[in-house]
Amino acid sequence: MALMAERAGMSRKIEKGDPGVSLGGYASVLFVLGLTDRLHDLVDANHDLVGRQLEEESLPKRIRLSRKRQLGK
Repeated sequence: MALMAERAGMSRKIEKGDPGVSLGGYASVLFVLGLTDRLHDLVDANHDLVGRQLEEESLPKRIRLSRKRQLGK
C-alpha cells in the first residue's frame, strides 16, 4: 500500500479513508492500479444506491389529478 500511495503521489490518507482526500487523489490511485475504466462508475447514478433511495423518499406518496383533469377539461 505504501508503494501505491507513493506512486500515486498520495499519503496513506486514502488508505485510512480520510474525508479530506480529493477525487483527484482517488483517480490517481485508480490510475496506478490500472483501473481508470472504473472512473465512470463514480458518476453513474445506477451505482449510487443511497442517492436513489433518498430521491425516492422525496417523491410524493400519492399523485392527485386536479378537478379539471378529472372531468376531462
